[in-house]
Amino acid sequence: MCGRFTLTLTAEGLANAFEQFAWPPEIQPRYNIAPGQPVLAIPNDGSGQATHFLWGFIPAWAKDPRRYRFINARAETAAQKPAFRNAFRRRRCLVLADGFYEWHGSGKQRQPYYFTLRGRKPFAIAAIWETWHGPHGEELDGCALLTTQANAVVAPVHKRMPVILPPEAFTAWLAPGEAYPERLQTLLKPYPAEAMQGWPVSAAVNSPRTDAPHLIEAVVP
Repeated sequence: MCGRFTLTLTAEGLANAFEQFAWPPEIQPRYNIAPGQPVLAIPNDGSGQATHFLWGFIPAWAKDPRRYRFINARAETAAQKPAFRNAFRRRRCLVLADGFYEWHGSGKQRQPYYFTLRGRKPFAIAAIWETWHGPHGEELDGCALLTTQANAVVAPVHKRMPVILPPEAFTAWLAPGEAYPERLQTLLKPYPAEAMQGWPVSAAVNSPRTDAPHLIEAVVP
């Protein structure tokens, strides 16, 4: 799974990296984005305009949103799962990031690692989103990141990793309206290992209240 990630670029940096999208004027660097927090995303509404979703997908049929908040969905099965299949066909998005964390080990011996693309370039994670409508008129826009089998860089730490889409896949993933799952499935694969890097980082990242640049600095495990 993917349980934490970073987006440390400003709006200017994102505009330089993703010229095809429009960004809010104020974007603060974030070093420890956790479930339940807002994430910056591009929905497949045809606008190319970035917006914020809560990281936590609530199925439209859920009566109690506290019981159903999925932060990840397996890319191999999302198109068939009742909770995700409608969103997979109709409500897809890109979640922007420039790194993600995974943990190795168990219990008190869990060691966090930080993974990025080589050159620290920002990237887009394939995701799905849904608007949950409450009984009293409330609305919650939430998303789940798609995960796939880990590549050779991530696998020694964790068996899963987020689906990082290359720019040439953006158009197909963000096509408005309904899409055939079979056509989308070919896009959802591990990112090339030779294009990634990772290193151990401080256990301070374990607390979602900690959000500072030192979290991504390498440490001796």
